[in-house]
Amino acid sequence: MTAPKRPNFLVIVADDLGFSDISCFGSEIHTPNIDKLATSNGKPSGLRFTDFHAAAACSPTRAMLMTGTDHHIAGLGNLIEWTNISGQNGPKGERFDTAPQRGMPGYEGYLNEKVVALPELLKDAGYLTLMSGKWHLGLTPERSPHARGFERSFAHLPACSNHYAYEPQLEGQDKIPDFMTMSHIALHSEDGKFVKKLPDGWYSSDGYGDKMLQYLQDRQDNKDDRPFFAYFPFTAPHWPLQAPQEQIKKYRGVYDEGPEALRKKRLQRLKELGMVAEDAEPHPVVADEVKEWSQLTDEERAKSCRAMECFAGMVESIDINVGKVVDYLEQTGELDNTFVCFMSDNGAEGAAYEAYPIVQGTMLEHLQKYYDNSLDNLGNGNSFIWYGPRWAQAATAPSRLYKAYTTEGGVRVPFLARFPESTKGVIDGNGITDQFATVMDLAPTILDMAGVKHPAPTYRGKDIVSMRGKSMLPFVKGEEKRVHPADFIQGWETAGRAALRKGDWKIVFIPKPKGPEKWQLYNLVADPGEVRDLSEDPSQKERMQEMLKLWDEYVLETGVIPLAPELGRFLEATEAQMTENVWMEYEYWREGAREDPDKFMRSPERF
Repeated sequence: MTAPKRPNFLVIVADDLGFSDISCFGSEIHTPNIDKLATSNGKPSGLRFTDFHAAAACSPTRAMLMTGTDHHIAGLGNLIEWTNISGQNGPKGERFDTAPQRGMPGYEGYLNEKVVALPELLKDAGYLTLMSGKWHLGLTPERSPHARGFERSFAHLPACSNHYAYEPQLEGQDKIPDFMTMSHIALHSEDGKFVKKLPDGWYSSDGYGDKMLQYLQDRQDNKDDRPFFAYFPFTAPHWPLQAPQEQIKKYRGVYDEGPEALRKKRLQRLKELGMVAEDAEPHPVVADEVKEWSQLTDEERAKSCRAMECFAGMVESIDINVGKVVDYLEQTGELDNTFVCFMSDNGAEGAAYEAYPIVQGTMLEHLQKYYDNSLDNLGNGNSFIWYGPRWAQAATAPSRLYKAYTTEGGVRVPFLARFPESTKGVIDGNGITDQFATVMDLAPTILDMAGVKHPAPTYRGKDIVSMRGKSMLPFVKGEEKRVHPADFIQGWETAGRAALRKGDWKIVFIPKPKGPEKWQLYNLVADPGEVRDLSEDPSQKERMQEMLKLWDEYVLETGVIPLAPELGRFLEATEAQMTENVWMEYEYWREGAREDPDKFMRSPERF
């Protein structure tokens, strides 16, 4: 009797996609290929999760996905870009400095030695491990996907870049503004070696789709019968908002009524789908730093609508490339034996960067000089725009706020999964579940399906941590009623914004100006929009005390470095930590750095 064939895995991640930005989650944006993973011929083909959570920002989520544990343990306690320079994520009026985190354990800015990565374990177990897309878990060859278990990898190494790889030719003594140094260069590596030149006609989503397809075709051509683990993380729809004009033009006029009208339509559609309760009260839009829609000039409205059209074009481009890969798996007979999941790494990106002190002045002048942000050019490689907090909150409704905040709008993300025939349970009803799950559950789920045991407490002679996530497989197969216990505990912290959840209850700490800079308490079943703060309710005094104690335990367990006294034992930064912009291992944006990388690499001090 032959052993059952082990399943393949295709893990797809979008960058800064909001909860309702794909059509099977209520969007008007065309995503038929992604939708097909959830429903086919009017029947559910997969599961859609409405209570699935990531971290509040990109690299922390990716660290959790790759390791099954908390990002503060795995080396991405914060985005290294935000730790390196405080103002990188500093809206006007926020006082927090990231200096206390610099050089601290868990804030290395790459997957550290405490964890083993999922592809390392799968490769050891006989899997072909493939990656095409955004890494953001280390910049040097020693921290690359190749070094962490991917046999083949084409990796975008930094947080973001121009999707067309456009770089302006600077004049005279002009320099790239501080805010843009780490967001304009499309730095890639393939199999651990820096890519000197991207292919002609490069567009990020198409490039990653083509490369993943090539790797899978190579497997077929080489008659490689190993099962595969394919990690397919896009850099879209992260700003700058850029997409092929063919896709952008499909959305002309769709957003002319403005973001509030879109928010109402999306919310209504979510209710019709059964993804949001009929009586859910949406959190009011928080966007004091930008003008109301009614206050915009005709030109400002036109450009704002075009930005959203560009965003929609980016999402549709993702869908096209997902289809390219999934169709190939279907044609080659692999799809029914492949676990395919799709998710976003955090909530929609709502920052109004034009209001950030670090952006005002030199950066805006730089954009005016070197980019063409005229209406008809928006979306092209030599444009550079974002869409701001009002459009973002159309995508996160009914939730509060957006990316970088530990409110539901920042951490609740769309997630859907299509399971292989061998592990699929009975998908009831419409294929939608309100089970709580997190990105940390993916690694244990995949290892469970592959029949691979996590090696903690040691791996290759080194001490490593165990996974904090839990396999979803028993729930999917109908063997258990829940993924996590009803009174599960889950903490979040990113850049001084914090939260902790126990079952239906959640405490949230959001600094000024977006929050009151004190702990708030919400019942998410009765109040999914986090509208009614119960922290001062006398009947909830004991609950608040219990939740705050659980928060302290989370800080101790995971190594959070609090940036406010309210978050725990506050540490003043040492003098050595006060210097900014010396905490990244590879300063790839410096002149000459890509020609001679070794000269621009350093070993930042560790404490």
